[in-house]
Parts: sequence; structure tokens; C-alpha cells
Amino acid sequence: MSLHWLSLITIITYFGLLLLVSWLTGRGGSNDVFFRAGHKSPWYLVAFGMIGASISGVSFVSVPGYVGLTQMTYLQMCLGFFLGYVVVAYVLLPVYYRRGLTTIYSYLADRLGQRSRKTGAAFFVLSKLARASASFCLVCMILQQFVFGFLGVPFWLTVVLLLLLVWLYTRRGGIRTLVYTDTLQTLCMLATLVAVICIVAHDMHLDLPGLWQTVSQDPRSKIFEWGNWQGKQTFWKQFLSGIFIVIVMTGLDQDMMQKNLTCRDLRSAQKDMCSYGACFAPVNLLFLVLGILLYQFAASKGILLPAKTDEVFPSLVSDGYFGYGVTLLFVLGITAAAFSSVDSALTALTTTLCIDILDIDRYQNRAEQMRKRVHIAVVAVFVVATLLFRRFNGTSVLDAIYVMASYTYGPLLGLFAFGLISKRQPQERWIPAVCIASPLICYALSITVPRWTGYTFGYELLILNGLLTYIGLLTLSLKYSKRKIAH
Repeated sequence: MSLHWLSLITIITYFGLLLLVSWLTGRGGSNDVFFRAGHKSPWYLVAFGMIGASISGVSFVSVPGYVGLTQMTYLQMCLGFFLGYVVVAYVLLPVYYRRGLTTIYSYLADRLGQRSRKTGAAFFVLSKLARASASFCLVCMILQQFVFGFLGVPFWLTVVLLLLLVWLYTRRGGIRTLVYTDTLQTLCMLATLVAVICIVAHDMHLDLPGLWQTVSQDPRSKIFEWGNWQGKQTFWKQFLSGIFIVIVMTGLDQDMMQKNLTCRDLRSAQKDMCSYGACFAPVNLLFLVLGILLYQFAASKGILLPAKTDEVFPSLVSDGYFGYGVTLLFVLGITAAAFSSVDSALTALTTTLCIDILDIDRYQNRAEQMRKRVHIAVVAVFVVATLLFRRFNGTSVLDAIYVMASYTYGPLLGLFAFGLISKRQPQERWIPAVCIASPLICYALSITVPRWTGYTFGYELLILNGLLTYIGLLTLSLKYSKRKIAH
């Protein structure tokens, strides 16, 4: 049997497992189950599943190749990530649990008004759609190369088929199903990662001490960059950016927070968040170690690697350098990564659109029917966004995601910071204008400042974006609120 057919069987088998989990967890799929999982999710399952949801196909493919561009300096950002998770656990989660929120943007309605809620929700929808479609596009291109292209399936149909599969197992149980499917997906991804490292190391005749020596002596193993403050990889830029990226891309992101809000109580959610945060750097270290091994292997065999770092890992696997075993593991890992990121994104987008934008609770008799229609509509929009990203993206997907986050999550950072820190009340009619102006100003600065000073903005642009939003809201605020401020 050919490798392509074995890969297809692997995907079908994996999808069958997801459908089984969906059938077991999706019975009685009401809106409460779909949005909140009845607040009965075990915290340890949420924590473990969150690893897979965060890693996604981007980390699985981009992080190993990213070593060729930035050495292991990505770990500087991962160290900042952990402090960000602590902030989310002990600053934001208590606020959300105190109010019993289903969507985190309901907090903005309580504190700043309905316009801020809809503005925040709109920025989340834009951000999540862009990020998730970028990640999903990368995965679809790889599966097209390994499986579906061989069967003569066009790329657009591959995207449609995979999204329909995701819709099938999320349409009933929603977030309750995802808590369990994410656990399965994370397990498959981590097992694949460790197995591939072991197989590649074995092919290079490396035992554990030899693996350590090979990685530590490679020039790409550099973690800390203390000089060149004008560059993007300087430690303090990466570390501080990591803190704020987690605060906005986890703490202010309905996708990442929705699972945490299904835990039984605040204490459970905090244990989940801190446990998950502590695992993030070690898991990414394994991806970076794999990247160094891949570059070392290619150099020893005289293999010419692609210029685009996202293609390094897939190209070595597809050319058969590691045999059928690694190829099938790679297909399994990338499939698990694809489904783990997209299923939660579709569920979170459906939740936010239904509750924050459409306010379906007003339509009690039709609320469940409306949720199902919105879910299908989100799948359709996701197809279009994925195809557009493939057409226009020309950079590393990992880098593209963080750049997009710098612009789209900045206003969310400013809105929540203003609500939590300030005692003032902004003039609500100006909130959308401020949130749109801030990223536009940041974009102008990212172009002009390097020409004037030589300073290149990295992901710290996110912090500047949030600060500009905060200043704009403060400037256009009333000195004393005419209504009670609830923190």
C-alpha cells in the first residue's frame, strides 16, 4: 500500500476517534452545553487540552524552521509567556468568574457600555479569524502536499472538506466536546513530537548525551540576545512582548478563555491556567530542539533546504529522508494540530457572534436554531479567509500571526486596561473611533520610525497599540462617571 493511502487512512481513523468522542459528549447539546459545558469541565483536562489548542499547526511546522531565522531566541518570548499566564490567572480570571460570564466581552458592557462590548467583540472576531485561518491554511497546504493532491483534490476543496469535518464533531456539543477532543489532540501531537525527535536522533546516531551535545554546540542554540537593542530579538523586547501577547491572546481572547470558564470554580480555573502556562516553554523547547536536529541532518547529507522556514520540516519529511514512520507520524501530528486550533476557533467565534453581536438570548424560542445557523455561517467565512491568506501571505506564518496580533489585539488590551485601571467613563460614541485609530497610527509609526532612527518595531508594537488606545479613551473620558463603576 502506498504512503499516500496510508496517510489517508491515518486521517480517517483519527477523525473517527473525534466523531466517537463527539457522540459521547454531545448528547443533549443545548446552548448551555455548547457555550458553557454546564460549568463541569475537569481543570486538568482543560489544562492539558489547552496545550494542543495553543500549539496548533503553526508551532508544529513553523517553530522548528524558525530556528534558522532567529536561533532559539523564541524561548525569550516563551519565558515572558509564563508571567503572562500568571497575570491572566490572578487578575483577569477573578473578574470573569465574579460576574459568571459566558463571553469575556460582557465585562466591557458592564464597565464601559454596549458599544465597547460590540467593538471588543468585533476586534476579537477579526483577530481570531485572521490568526486561525493563517494557521489552518498552512496545515491545509501540507495535507494537500502529502495526501489530497495525490488524490487529485483541488486545494479549495481540501479546505472545505476539512472544515466540514470540524463542523460535524463540534455542531452539537460545542465547548463540552472540545474539552475532550483537545485532550486527544494534544496527546497525539506531543507523542508525535517526541517520537519524531527520537527517530531523527537515531538516524543521526545520537544517544541522549550526544543529542544534548549536538544541540548545545550548534550556533542556532543561542537563546538570549542582550545587545542590538534596535533589533527585534533583543531579550527585553521579546520577554515583555511575551507577557503582553499572553495577556491579550489568551486573557482577552474568547477562544482561549471559553474553556477556562467551563471549570467548576475560580480555583480550578487558576490551577488549569498556571499548569498549562508552566508547560508551554518546555514544549516549545522540544520543537526548537527538533529544528536544530533537522538543520544538522540536512547539513550532514548536503540537502538544500527551502528558503521559506515553514517548508523546512515538511520538505524533509515529504522527500522521504526519515522513512514511512516519520511521515505517518507527521501527518497524524499536523492533522491533530489542524483540528485542535480550528475547532475551538469556530466554537468561540460562534459564541461571540451569538451572544455579543446578535444577543440571541433575546430570542428564547429561536436561540438554539440561530446558534446552529451562525455556526454554519462561520464555517463558510472561514473557508474564504483561509483561501485569501494562501493567496497573499509571503512570510513565516508564526511571524505573520504575531504581527497581526500586534494590530488587532492592541485595542482589546487598551479597552480592558482602561476598564480595570481607570475610574473614568469614556464617551461611548468615540470608543469605536479610538480603537480603529490606534492600530492605524501604529502602522504609520512602524513604517516611518525605522527610516528616521533605524529602530525596528518587533511585537512590542502590541504594547504601544494598547497604550494609544488607553490614552485615547482617557482623553475622551468624563472626569466622574455618571454611573457606578463595577470592577
